[in-house]
Amino acid sequence: MHSLIRKMSVAMPLTESLMSQRTICTNIRFPTFLQVSSPLLAEPLKKKKKMDPQIIKAREERRRKRIEKSIKKLEKNAKQLKPIEEIDWPISLQKQKSLRERTETVSQPQQMQEILKAWRSYKYQQSLQEMKMIDRISSSQLHALEQLRTISEDLYIKAIQMDDSLLPFTAVGPSNTPPIVGYDILDGEYIDETPKWK
Repeated sequence: MHSLIRKMSVAMPLTESLMSQRTICTNIRFPTFLQVSSPLLAEPLKKKKKMDPQIIKAREERRRKRIEKSIKKLEKNAKQLKPIEEIDWPISLQKQKSLRERTETVSQPQQMQEILKAWRSYKYQQSLQEMKMIDRISSSQLHALEQLRTISEDLYIKAIQMDDSLLPFTAVGPSNTPPIVGYDILDGEYIDETPKWK
């Protein structure tokens, strides 16, 4: 056995295009140890078709022009806002714009302004009187409670407690929503017909 690495290759034809090739080798330190590689199946490389440089250049030029055209289209629509159908005028109203425009300006008469001024002052005086009345009632109530406290502490404690019988209101809401009488359930698929702006 040689001290060098011995290699041996055996070619076994499977088909015309596929080849199976294995390599058997031994090691210097372990001559009895054989290593066998896995079969490598491969197909011969296809030859690249040589293309005319003019055709390649023409294709690149067409591609570049297409990209430039799309960029110009995007730049053209960059400042254009997306239309909102709810705000846009109907064409029928746009045609009637000259008929619908007012020529004279409508101003508020002097008498109406004086009435509004008088109404504002009246409501202001009314709110002032209500605030004074509330202050007067609350101060007299506090004075009465202080006098009651000097007379009897038990009566004072009963007087400041909440009376639940003043508002005997209880309400129980419905646990489930009642069904609508005579309502036909719509059955079918939903088709979104929202117009898309490009």
